[in-house]
Amino acid sequence: MSDDRRLDVLRAIVEDYVATQEPVGSRALVERHHLGVSSATIRNDMAVLEEEGYIAQPHTSAGRVPTDKGYRMFVDRLATVKALSGAERRAIETFLTGAVDVDDVVQRSVRVLAQLTNQVAIVQYPSLTRSIVRHVEIVALENARVLLVVITSSGRVEQRIVELVETPSEQLILQLRGHLTAATVGERLPEASLKLADLLDTFAPADRPIVTSVVTTLTHVFSNEHSDERIAVGGTANLARFGSDFDTAIRPVLEALEEQVVLLRLLGEATAGTHVSIGAETGNENLVGTAVVSSPYGSDGQALATLGTLGPTRMDYPGTMAAVGAVARYVGRLLADG
Repeated sequence: MSDDRRLDVLRAIVEDYVATQEPVGSRALVERHHLGVSSATIRNDMAVLEEEGYIAQPHTSAGRVPTDKGYRMFVDRLATVKALSGAERRAIETFLTGAVDVDDVVQRSVRVLAQLTNQVAIVQYPSLTRSIVRHVEIVALENARVLLVVITSSGRVEQRIVELVETPSEQLILQLRGHLTAATVGERLPEASLKLADLLDTFAPADRPIVTSVVTTLTHVFSNEHSDERIAVGGTANLARFGSDFDTAIRPVLEALEEQVVLLRLLGEATAGTHVSIGAETGNENLVGTAVVSSPYGSDGQALATLGTLGPTRMDYPGTMAAVGAVARYVGRLLADG
């Protein structure tokens, strides 16, 4: 694949097949792409590309279509990420601006991704375990109760009411607030949870039953082991538009989308920048006719979770990669400004 012209031919085949869903012939390439060589030369290049596994001929006397290997080469070496149009940027801003909380941000992100790409949108909720404590508040309530409020760098607000053995004094509330803030603010939640264990010895023995109740509740908030497992999915109806793209029926794809473990694994492939998994690279036999484009999002330089889209391998990779990356960046800024 060192021949630049053959790479140009492969790029043209991918772009035409994505646009038309029709096998691409040499004459069409010459007419549409002005490659500067004859149809015979293009046919020779296509023969080499086919021999090397980048394109295939679905029917005798038909044109060629890209294989998964061809799409992989296109994504890795040939695709130039499209710049979003003004309308697309405004759509992202309109959908996401004004979100009232993290749940709202996630649901809006799903809708805008599905709309921009006409694919299935998948968004993982921000991970508490990767978040940093921004603020801890304790407020005295009536009947020997206190309200605990935790705000994290992911923009999530957790609230818990704690039933105490007796009503705490105002002085103890102030002392608790100061100690909790000093121990946890600026720390990742797992580290903050560990630091809470050292607080008990800093309080008078008579106050420790109250402190224990508060610290125990806060530790549960910080170590919420299910926080990484929430997924929002939207746009599954878009799959109907691509029914003929799948080697098998759509049903297996829909069944795979119902498995949260599958979705978490697909999104987990993206650790930095935009990641593309094509066909068998998804690691799921029900998704061999699909491709997944995903990207992490976060704030303060910390990836909090991942979002992406799933569609047929015959997708507009440059446009999808641009949309996924743009939404990820916007969500990250939104959470940072939280």
